[in-house]
Amino acid sequence: MNVTSVLPRPAAAPEPVARPRHYLMCRPAHFEVRYAINPWMRPGEPVDRGRALAQWEALRQTYLDLGHRVDLIDPVPGLPDMVYAANGATVVGGTVLGARFRHAERRAEAAEYGAWFTAAGYPVVEPEFVNEGEGDLLVVGDVLLAGYGFRTDPRAHAEVAAVLGREVVPLRLVDPRFYHLDTAVAVLDDATIAWLPAAFDAASQDVLRARFPDAVVAHPADAAVLGLNAVSDGRHVVLPAQATGLAAALSERGYTPVPVDLSELLRGGGGPKCCTLEVRP
Repeated sequence: MNVTSVLPRPAAAPEPVARPRHYLMCRPAHFEVRYAINPWMRPGEPVDRGRALAQWEALRQTYLDLGHRVDLIDPVPGLPDMVYAANGATVVGGTVLGARFRHAERRAEAAEYGAWFTAAGYPVVEPEFVNEGEGDLLVVGDVLLAGYGFRTDPRAHAEVAAVLGREVVPLRLVDPRFYHLDTAVAVLDDATIAWLPAAFDAASQDVLRARFPDAVVAHPADAAVLGLNAVSDGRHVVLPAQATGLAAALSERGYTPVPVDLSELLRGGGGPKCCTLEVRP
């Protein structure tokens, strides 16, 4: 049995509390794996788009059932990875920092997401340096954890801090399976994370241990099914159904795991968080 390391919740710690969220998602109407820009993608293997659509719809309905707002951006033919909405921008305090993708195959997505936010009345700042949205930029309270090493350019960190007005904590990723920060860290609430230490270099591990001494440490087997690519409203944690050890550890800490099966979308290297962009007022 896979066992995820978890410290018991301190006796004085409050029970996790859910807060209504606002999400942006994109239906995988054009989803396919026709190129490989991460280790999860295997273009030679067939994709069941109908199954991907059904799994995505179940994820959307899960958010609605939990009381969250879900807006939709129209999918665009020729952009099969547009379903991974988390990469499209980072939104803090109603300000949108647009994305700039490293790989040519995804670059057109940035304009689509920027146009959606502009039409919705949000101020959008176009980035100078490569950043892949919430894939590498995770909000934890008043801090932005910023992953780099595979996608986001570390020069973007100063830009992120200036535009979004938050302290930025750089974290270097070293395992290509965990090419975005949101595959190696799950934000559980404003002060708590779950993470996989082996996904980071030694210096970044030290930073995370110092800042989050009570973090849930995921078992590698749970991380290997992108169990950390999870979405939390502060109490309910929507995560891949295959990450059973992580779900058990979250339950022990007072969170309510909400398993979903996104195995078809995992073929593109994504899970619940990849499909979900939070719009923070």
